[in-house]
Amino acid sequence: MILANRHIDAGGGPFHATLRIKPASRVDLIDVRGTLREEFGSDFTRYPKAFYISDHTTAGYLDRRLAEVLEHDGDNIQDYLQVFQRLFPPEAGYVHDELHLRTELSDAQRATEPRNADSHLTFMGGGLRNCVSYELRGEEPVWFVELDGVHAGGTRQRRTTVIAYNREEDVVRIQVPVPASPHSIDAQNLRDPRLGFIDQLQGLARKHAVAFGRFDVSLPADERHAGLTVNEYETLLMNHDLREVLGNPLRFMVQMGKMGKEALQAPLTIPARALNYAQYDAVQLFNELMDRVGVRRSVVERLVNRALALPVSHFLRMKRGISLPILDRRGDGFGEIGWGAYQSPILVQWKGAEGPTRRLNVRLVRFV
Repeated sequence: MILANRHIDAGGGPFHATLRIKPASRVDLIDVRGTLREEFGSDFTRYPKAFYISDHTTAGYLDRRLAEVLEHDGDNIQDYLQVFQRLFPPEAGYVHDELHLRTELSDAQRATEPRNADSHLTFMGGGLRNCVSYELRGEEPVWFVELDGVHAGGTRQRRTTVIAYNREEDVVRIQVPVPASPHSIDAQNLRDPRLGFIDQLQGLARKHAVAFGRFDVSLPADERHAGLTVNEYETLLMNHDLREVLGNPLRFMVQMGKMGKEALQAPLTIPARALNYAQYDAVQLFNELMDRVGVRRSVVERLVNRALALPVSHFLRMKRGISLPILDRRGDGFGEIGWGAYQSPILVQWKGAEGPTRRLNVRLVRFV
């Protein structure tokens, strides 16, 4: 349900609208494109491109190419998500959900804080994104994917921003080194001010007077042991639950007894350091999972079956690149990186770097 929206038209520039969404269930799909089309008509549809932004870490968008594979079909997307929900079931002993260990929470916050590590892992593992670019062709929907909309503490109030525009300008490209973690499996918060990474990006946006646009941050082609995501950098989630998944993506499903002992025997015997699952036959495992989930759509079966036979980076659909939005919220012609309260760009590695740094490719894009 859409509670409110507002529209900014910056002097004939890109269309800019923010929708406030009240989910109807814990997992929910909302067609944001259809809502904007109904609300704003040609003010929105006259633009050939749109950039969709989520402020949240358990609700976001599917990459356009993945959405195309799933035929933009809500049922296909629900089935696809259900696979990852079985891999990361609720109440599976996540350290993140041990609220008495969460020192950043007050007693009042602990009373209402959702136990939602499974939603965070589904977001990261299923390849959801904080923001995506779509070309507006045909009538296909653009789904806002909600993974934790209703919980014991109440119903979420979500916010998504959309920028519609005519074309993109490539402003500048640079390569930024960041210190590599000394640990073989780790997750680094690139929003940490001690790294200076975000300050450097913000300085580029201001220097080139980009009001609306995005930063594309990606790993070099020769980097095979790291990935990027945007999510909550919560210490217990990053240092315990995510590490467990990187060591064995089936660990939490095993703990909850979702599958038979014979099907689970092979992954349980693989040591955590052996991250390449291509050495064992995952077909039987996948088929039993599909039987339990109830997925019968061939497009979803092909997609997940292929993922189960690949290394952990593909199994989890870990991204090699992320995007960060630039928004002119004050109307002075200068944009800032648009953050949700708990969003951070995170560099995840499952093997240590060969040197003291890892390199990140940064591209600044202007929307016009």
